[in-house]
Amino acid sequence: MDVLSEWLLPVLRGGAGNLAAYLAAHVLLCLLPAFFIAGAMSALIPQQTITRFLGRNSPRHVSYPAAAAAGSLLAVCSCTIVPLFAGIYKKGAGLGPAITFLFFAPAANILALAYTGGVIGVDLAGARFVLSLIFGIGIGLIMALLFRADDAAHEQAGSAMFAAGSEGVGPVAGWFLGLWVALLLAGTLKLGFLTGTWFHLDVPLPAASSWQAWLDRLVPFDASRGEEGVSVQGVMLIALLGAIGFTAWRGLENIQNGVTSWTRASLGLVWATLLLAALAIRPAEGVLQIGFTGKFFGVAACLAAIHVLAWRRLDRQALQDWLWESWRFVKQIFPLLVVGVFIVGMVRVVVRPEWIEAVAGSNSVLGNLAGVAFGVFMYFPTLVEVPIARMFLDLGMHRGPLLAYLMSDPELSLQSILIISAIIGRTKTAAYVGLVALFSAVAGFTYGAWVDGLPLGLIVLGLAAFIGVLAMLLMAASRRNQLKGA
Repeated sequence: MDVLSEWLLPVLRGGAGNLAAYLAAHVLLCLLPAFFIAGAMSALIPQQTITRFLGRNSPRHVSYPAAAAAGSLLAVCSCTIVPLFAGIYKKGAGLGPAITFLFFAPAANILALAYTGGVIGVDLAGARFVLSLIFGIGIGLIMALLFRADDAAHEQAGSAMFAAGSEGVGPVAGWFLGLWVALLLAGTLKLGFLTGTWFHLDVPLPAASSWQAWLDRLVPFDASRGEEGVSVQGVMLIALLGAIGFTAWRGLENIQNGVTSWTRASLGLVWATLLLAALAIRPAEGVLQIGFTGKFFGVAACLAAIHVLAWRRLDRQALQDWLWESWRFVKQIFPLLVVGVFIVGMVRVVVRPEWIEAVAGSNSVLGNLAGVAFGVFMYFPTLVEVPIARMFLDLGMHRGPLLAYLMSDPELSLQSILIISAIIGRTKTAAYVGLVALFSAVAGFTYGAWVDGLPLGLIVLGLAAFIGVLAMLLMAASRRNQLKGA
């Protein structure tokens, strides 16, 4: 009984608290739009539009830079990128460009780089961009080479599943997809006119402060370690998510049979959830302050335009296809996300940051691998990892392992690994995880060597030797695959 109360219960409580905090704070303004964007890409964009730029047979000098450029504009975390990755991969993108998009988007988007430069230093932000770009394209090329037979089979299956057609993206579909992207950016960009409160209303609610104090005791957190509690607003959002799940199961599971009142109810709840998430709600003395932010008005404008376009201009069959594809991605991805976040919360209780700091104080191989391991098991949402990295730096972590952490944290969170495995299979996921871990550690070690004053010529020579050994291993693996196929 003592073991249960002293070890197991705190671990389970840590998992539940992490899940509650995640759902209340992060899953809404980025993840919900991402599901609808992925559904729109799958249902509304002709296959040849994707394959023209990101297909396995597209010129590499076009497909891989295009994948990185698309990812650089999306200032979202890896859990949000995964549905978008699933959408373009299902629709015909080659494995290599899709993997480059998956790697580069959360690691080196514009906002993450700007924040890294401001908090930690321009030198580390520059290293993060350059190495993420080079290694992101490199990982994509390696994955395409290792699994080219599977990639060809995936392309054939996609061609059989989707009508080829010759038309591009129609204007209605293009505007529809663009509005969802605008909603995603309005809800996630950290710009003053979006995050600032334009005006607020005070709702008389004397119990609001006591409610928040009770939630803080129920889900304790340490903001200095990147942990987040559950607010009164978060509880309302979690309740709305539960209602969305119930109504969507009744209204979207059989959407191909037609739109029902359950369908309208689920979409109405999604709209209400996104609007509520965009507000700034804080308990104060005797009142509940409701702040109307620029984000709220931006989200509201996008939702109004989406509603008009969906119900007045979008073909009924296209509307049903979009809702079905979005719901299918939710069923595939969301349960794994919940499991992963819960497990990460339990691991946080057991693994202490001090352990990582102790082995990452110098630019050693072990130190850089420790930085990668910390990124896997102590996942922080996008931009939260930057102040956490600043804390590690102040506590003595070397800048090399720090870069390894910043490159692996957005990529290799446990929940993302589970979701990616469901999309591309365990074998490809294992290869991807291994490559990201390897390249992140090499990037950190290389940058750390430069920081320690190692001559640039020796660094370049070391990288050339690493690339040469890797190329020989890849050639051997490719030759083995060819013999196996023969």
